[in-house]
Amino acid sequence: MDVEYSDHDYCSTAEPAALDLSLDHSKDLCAEIAMLRKQIEEINLSSKFCLERFAASDDDIRFYTRFATHAHFMAFWRQIEPATSKIVRVSRAQTKAKTDEIPHPGATSLPPIDEFFLFMTYLSLGLMQKDLADRFRIHQSTVSRIINTWANFLYTVLGAVGIWLDEETVKANMPDVFQCYPHGVVTFVSSLYEGAISDREIPKQSGIVSSETNNGYNGR
Repeated sequence: MDVEYSDHDYCSTAEPAALDLSLDHSKDLCAEIAMLRKQIEEINLSSKFCLERFAASDDDIRFYTRFATHAHFMAFWRQIEPATSKIVRVSRAQTKAKTDEIPHPGATSLPPIDEFFLFMTYLSLGLMQKDLADRFRIHQSTVSRIINTWANFLYTVLGAVGIWLDEETVKANMPDVFQCYPHGVVTFVSSLYEGAISDREIPKQSGIVSSETNNGYNGR
């Protein structure tokens, strides 16, 4: 039986033009995939209620957190972030019983910065916990625990910051009339005034300051 074998060049290569078309097609596909991925990320981000969604809008940051800009928000966050690793979380039982806090290792599905964003949104807008739960897509009881946890955390962290002037500075700026009673005892009681009266007119008529001094009083 005769078998015919067709000639075949196993060393042959594709034409350069065909290779160029194949490479161009691959590049187009990669570009399209990258574009689609970006669109998916944007859609996912726009459907989420989180800090990143509003990062590009200082107006939104101001509305939801009362921080002037996103940069201000992040500057404050960088100050407190190191302490968040030791945050003491309020447990579910504590939320119901409203007892003192105990260490609780469990975390929520939100990253810490979004927990802080939730807490600031709660303070700024006074939203109901169910509303916040729907926005952040978490359970209402989780919202309650986040609010209690961050209220305690910020009270501890910010409470340790010294905001009061030292005694020497206070004495140096104390009005002369208070020098003989620095402990805060009442030293002057004016008569009562009825109706409308301006801030400028009250010290003038009360006698607490002289008319010459009152001329420089700006009512603040």
